[in-house]
Amino acid sequence: MRNLCQRVLFIWNSRSAHSLTNGRSVFFTALLFHGMLISTSVSAANYSPNFKNTEITEFVNIVGKNLKKTMIVDPNVRGKINVRSYDVLTEAQYYQFFLNVLEVSGFSAVKMDNNIIKIIRNKDAKTSSIPVVDSDDPGMGDEMVTRVVEVKNVTVRELVPLLRQLSDQAGGGNVVNYDPANVIMLTGTAAVVNRLVKIIETVDRAGDQDVKIINLQYASASEIVRIIEAMNKTAGGKSGTPTFLIPKIVADERTNSVIISGEIKARERVVKLISRLDSELESIGNTRVFYLKYAKSEDLVKVLKGVSESIEAEAQSGQSKKSSRKSRNISIEAHESTNTLVITAQPDMLRSLSSVIYKLDVPRAQVLIEAIIVEVFESDGVQLGVQWYSEQGGFTQFNNGTAPISSVAAGALAAETTKGEFVPALLNDSNEVIQAGYSKPDVDGDYSLLANALGSVSGMMFGIMKNDWGAIIQAVSSDTNSNILATPSITTLENEEAYFIVGQEVPIITGSATGSNNNNPFQTVDRQEVGIKLRVTPQVNEGSGVQLTIEQEVSSVSGTTGVDIAINKREIKTTVMANTGETVILGGLIDEDVQESVQKVPLLGDIPFIGHLFKSSSNTTRKRNLMVFIRPTIITSSAMMNTMAKDKYNFIRADQLRKQEEGLSLMKSDNLPLLPHWNDALALPPSFDEYMGEGKKENNAGSTEELNNLERLDVQPISIDSQEQ
Repeated sequence: MRNLCQRVLFIWNSRSAHSLTNGRSVFFTALLFHGMLISTSVSAANYSPNFKNTEITEFVNIVGKNLKKTMIVDPNVRGKINVRSYDVLTEAQYYQFFLNVLEVSGFSAVKMDNNIIKIIRNKDAKTSSIPVVDSDDPGMGDEMVTRVVEVKNVTVRELVPLLRQLSDQAGGGNVVNYDPANVIMLTGTAAVVNRLVKIIETVDRAGDQDVKIINLQYASASEIVRIIEAMNKTAGGKSGTPTFLIPKIVADERTNSVIISGEIKARERVVKLISRLDSELESIGNTRVFYLKYAKSEDLVKVLKGVSESIEAEAQSGQSKKSSRKSRNISIEAHESTNTLVITAQPDMLRSLSSVIYKLDVPRAQVLIEAIIVEVFESDGVQLGVQWYSEQGGFTQFNNGTAPISSVAAGALAAETTKGEFVPALLNDSNEVIQAGYSKPDVDGDYSLLANALGSVSGMMFGIMKNDWGAIIQAVSSDTNSNILATPSITTLENEEAYFIVGQEVPIITGSATGSNNNNPFQTVDRQEVGIKLRVTPQVNEGSGVQLTIEQEVSSVSGTTGVDIAINKREIKTTVMANTGETVILGGLIDEDVQESVQKVPLLGDIPFIGHLFKSSSNTTRKRNLMVFIRPTIITSSAMMNTMAKDKYNFIRADQLRKQEEGLSLMKSDNLPLLPHWNDALALPPSFDEYMGEGKKENNAGSTEELNNLERLDVQPISIDSQEQ
């Protein structure tokens, strides 16, 4: 009965394709025969759909009625379909057939939880409430689904652009990545989504990079890594091998092992190469010469001898339980002329020492240290004093002034001229005058005491004397200002002490002695450096930090004292941390000193106004500001060093040009020194022939000029013969 109905349905539909043109007739006819088919095959629920030039809305209604589903059709769903099936379909296959027809026409069916199916356009389906599936129930066919795939070994940002090319982005497909969780969200038909998931799983397995650790027995880990990296490095800098197929290799020197990460085939290739390189060598004597590039050979000898002794002691302790091992002779010598190391040792010892040399013979950073020393000093002083004396006895004296009255009086008395004595006439026995009487010459006074007393006087000083009374009045006002700016700079290697001084050596008396009976007296003198000193040792830390051990000193001669000279000294010793290019302050001093000295006669000095005649006052104010700054700069390249040197060079040359423009007041400024332009070739001195040729030209030019001058003056040269005549 079922086969008969199917044949009748097929024959009738075939005939109706030629005879019926009205869509409504087709609809009723198809509905009639499908109803007959369903009624005759309720137990089997099989379908054999066949539609020709049928409105898609009618097609949806027929399928919904057959499947007993409520269909809601979007108004934008329009069109006709032509489809024929020669197979008998089950209910599930019939629904997939329905979805296939909709997908071909650009529409999708979205199944709701309340047994309702919405028919909408593909591009609207991806934003609808389509189900989210997983690997247990991924969906099938053209059913619209969304799936979240977790990627473990590759980056979703790089994978998503490739997947979008395989998805219908203009239709219902969509591929979105979420970087924080490294997941991909796929939306589309179940068949397309499942295909993309298989592609993701395949690519994710290809990017699986495991890690393997190989412990070496004979070879050095760092040397093995260097050899393999040299093999993987291409000549042009670009390699046709994909990045994920190139293994990453790292040396762990602590355990002398090599860590390999990458694809399994790449790892196996590297492991095979390492196993062949990690072989034992014969322990025969070997000599090798190491040409050092940066380190000093004599400095490395001590280090290498200590390392070799430690390695040898460790090897002997490991062999103590076994048979006794012969001691190995190791020779490490330095050749200072060529800065080389000559090492004679067994190959295994040579490998260890070579690794140490490789790590120590590295270029050290250079550091430019610039210091700024600023000192501003101001001093104001006022002094006024009156001192009295009387020849009858008594005086007032104050020692807060420059010249005590007693010293001045003593000096004045000593400076007076002494009248010469009169020598009476010389008589003989007859009282006759043999020699007339005469007066001796006057004796000049000693001005040294007065000079010492008045030598320290500054300002105004005058004396008044009337009758037996006299007075000395002193008045002085002083104002001192100084502004000192010094910017010493020095460049040195890391961990190397640098010393810089600009100043002079001043003689200092350290002792004196006299011989017997005060004969041959002598003094011992020591010379002391006075000026600006900078001693610094930089240490470059990780990053851009610099640790500086600094000794900064500024000294100057202040003046003479009763014993020797006085020296002003300002010194800082400290250790600071600073980043490259940053200015830090080392220290400073802000000093303010106010002093007032009053010496007076009791009672008389307290009388208003008149009291100033019986006292001496001195006021002094001093203010000193001292600051020391420093700025380190790490020089990382020769280009940076060249730029700094060029700036300093051009600064000095500009100062010389300025001096040339100003000229000299009493001399010609044509021969003032001037640096050549930066990077100009240095001019070599002329050769002997060139020098002699230039001298002859100058002599000839000088002789010609003298003759021309004589002709202009109309002076004729006189010969020797004419002079004799």
